[in-house]
Amino acid sequence: MTTITIVLFLLLAVVASGFLSRMSPIRLPLPLIQIILGALIALSTNERVELNPEIFFLLFLPPLLFLDGWRIPKVGLLRDKWTILELSLGLVIATVVGMGFFINWLIPTISLPVAFALAAVISPTDPVAVAAIAKRTPIPKRLMHILEGESLLNDASGLVCLRFAIAATLTGTFSLGTAALTFLQLAIGGILIGVAVTWGITAGKNFLARKFGEESGTQILISLLIPFGAYLLAEHLHCSGILAAVSAGVTMSYAEMSGQALATTRVRRAAVWDMLHFTINGVIFVLLGEQLPAIIEGATLAADEAGNHEIWMLGVYVVAITLALVALRFIWVWTSVRFTLFRKRKDEVSTPEPHWRLIAAMSVAGVRGAITLAGVLSIPLLMNDGTPFPDRDLAIFLASGVIILSLCIATFGLPKLINGLELPPEESDEEEDQARISATEAAIRAIEQAQHAMAEGRSDADLYTDAGSRLMETYRTRLNDKALSGEAKETFQKVEEIDRKLRLAALNAEREELFRLARDRKLEDELARKLIREIDLLEARYTG
Repeated sequence: MTTITIVLFLLLAVVASGFLSRMSPIRLPLPLIQIILGALIALSTNERVELNPEIFFLLFLPPLLFLDGWRIPKVGLLRDKWTILELSLGLVIATVVGMGFFINWLIPTISLPVAFALAAVISPTDPVAVAAIAKRTPIPKRLMHILEGESLLNDASGLVCLRFAIAATLTGTFSLGTAALTFLQLAIGGILIGVAVTWGITAGKNFLARKFGEESGTQILISLLIPFGAYLLAEHLHCSGILAAVSAGVTMSYAEMSGQALATTRVRRAAVWDMLHFTINGVIFVLLGEQLPAIIEGATLAADEAGNHEIWMLGVYVVAITLALVALRFIWVWTSVRFTLFRKRKDEVSTPEPHWRLIAAMSVAGVRGAITLAGVLSIPLLMNDGTPFPDRDLAIFLASGVIILSLCIATFGLPKLINGLELPPEESDEEEDQARISATEAAIRAIEQAQHAMAEGRSDADLYTDAGSRLMETYRTRLNDKALSGEAKETFQKVEEIDRKLRLAALNAEREELFRLARDRKLEDELARKLIREIDLLEARYTG
């Protein structure tokens, strides 16, 4: 019962953090508030959450990586593929090697393999934390797409590097050639398994849905199980479960393009995954706060055993490592930009040079978060011979400190860097307009065909003609809106906005009346829920 109580307190802290984040006068990012709440839970109770690294890794990472792969904007990912690859692969390798030697030099008591493990675990970035900051200071869409794409790939590459570093620590041996070959095997195997699992399961469930009908609850549960299935199968076959989860998510986004799932399934599934994503991220940060007192105590003991009795030096180490990460990222981004500009000028393409503040913003936006914490907590407790894993508590403390400090730097530094900065123009809405026009034209054609098919040979055919005409008029109005330009289009958009507000007011009145009828027992609960859900879906159309 004690474990269940602690879990419920953690979930309650996640719920409270959402309200506190909006109530905060300086709008602290959600992860920082969750860490503070976790620390308060730890200080107010004598019980502690005992984390099994393998179970923790399995429960938290596959769904997070899967959802990142599923929802990452594919067009932006392909458009900025070289920039994203430079950040997610090149920068990760540079971080593991450079920061590994830096940490070993800064803290000589930490062995080189453990330093590389710590460097690997602090290499992945967290766009969720940046998105929380972006609610207060809008970040350019393209910059966010790059950060999201980088995070998707550097999560996998950083955690794979962590696996090699831990193996080197456990065995005491490391071969670059063997590691490179093993990496290819892990990567290719993991990617293929993730693709195969998602395609196979999706094809199977679509076949059964066509044969016997679709039930939303079953479809949602299947989507929740796919990342765990891909991860466990890949690990069982000695491939990368991390890459399997990522590739399964990317494949899921393409598999869903078939459009075979029911609309209600997609709406409900999106709500379930949003809740799961919020909960998992929140629990990870609350757990960091809950573990923080024990982490500090363990790091202090580790420092004492190493002969360093100056506890304040632990804070110096965190600051030094965080600043080194930001500096390394700044140098890498600046070099990448210079190389890109040189290549484009060589091809005689005119490209404006970005302001140094934009490069600094990219550097500061490399916040460490949930993946870093999940990775460092997955470090094994014991070596192969049964002795404690060296400097595990110190590594967890340093990684936790980097997470907190990088969040603070981004919270207060990112708005100052972006505020007033002239940014490259965002993409126009032409693509969206063209897509809406194509969809509207397809709808008009479908109405005409269905109207003729339904009215053929019927005595009341004029009813079908009238109904079809009224519906097609709505779509033709939408087409006329897209054809307008200049002042006429601006006027029409104002009318549309007025229309939207009036519709929302009407829907709200409908809903309130249905609630009143249900409270007065003049409407059955089941019918009330059905009618209210219809209104909610209509409202989502105008507010989404």
